Amino acid sequence: MTTAVTTPQHGGTGGRTAVAARARQVVKAYGAGETRVVALDHVDVDIARGRFTAIMGPSGSGKSTLMHCLAGLDTVTGGEIRLGDVDITRLNDRKLTRLRRDRIGFVFQAFNLLPTLTAVENITLPMDIAGRKPDQEWLERVVETVGLGERLHHRPAQLSGGQQQRVAVARALAAQPEIIFGDEPTGNLDSRAGAEVLGFLRTSVDELGQTIVMVTHDPVAASYADRVLYLADGRIVDEMADPTADAVLDRMKAFDGRGRTS
Repeated sequence: MTTAVTTPQHGGTGGRTAVAARARQVVKAYGAGETRVVALDHVDVDIARGRFTAIMGPSGSGKSTLMHCLAGLDTVTGGEIRLGDVDITRLNDRKLTRLRRDRIGFVFQAFNLLPTLTAVENITLPMDIAGRKPDQEWLERVVETVGLGERLHHRPAQLSGGQQQRVAVARALAAQPEIIFGDEPTGNLDSRAGAEVLGFLRTSVDELGQTIVMVTHDPVAASYADRVLYLADGRIVDEMADPTADAVLDRMKAFDGRGRTS
C-alpha cells in the first residue's frame, strides 16, 4: 500500500497537507544479473510538511535505504525524488551537496560532534562552514527548546550521551532546514535519555514547525510520530496514523518471518 498523505497538521484547519518530500516509483538495486538485490521496489510516498514521520520494518526491509535516498545521501536506480519542487535525482554532486547543506538536517546514532568544539560551536558548525551567520533569535529558541542553555560552553566529553544527542538535534534545527532525517537517533541512548531526545524532536514539530523523518525499530520511539510507515521487501506495505507504542508493537507482530503482513 503506497498512499499519499491527506491528514491535516496538528493545529491546522484541515485539508490537504503540504508535501516536504516525495518519492515516485523509486527503485534502488545493487548488483546485476543473478546477484542483483532490490532494496527499494517502486516506492511511492509523500512526506508531509510540519509532521513527524517514522519508518519501520524488519531488518533488510529497505527502511534506511529509503531514508538515505530521500535525503540525497544515496542515489536511486530509477524513479524520482523531490525535495519541495526540486528533483534531487537530477542534481550533480556539487548541487546535491549544496542542497543537503542548505536544506536538510541530519541526526544519527553516532552524535558526530567534534570533541575540540563546545556545544554551541558544534551547533553552528554547518553554518560556519557554509559562511552563513546563524539567526540569533532562532538559535536561542532552539537552544531553549532542547534544554541546553547551561551546557553551551561544555565540550562533548563533559556532556552525557543524552546531552550530546541534544546538541546533535540542535545542530540539525539551528540551520532551519526544510526537513530533518534521523536514522535510529536514540539507538545509542538509554531509555531516559532517548525519551528526552524524542520529546525534543516532538516539540520541534509542534512548536517550531519542523518536518522530521525518523527510521526506528523501537515501537516507543515510533509512538512520538504523527504517522508510521511500514516497509517490507522494499515496499511500503502499511501505515498508521497517530500511533501508540502498543498499537505499533501489535502491528509489527503481524509481520511474519518474511516481513509481510499476515
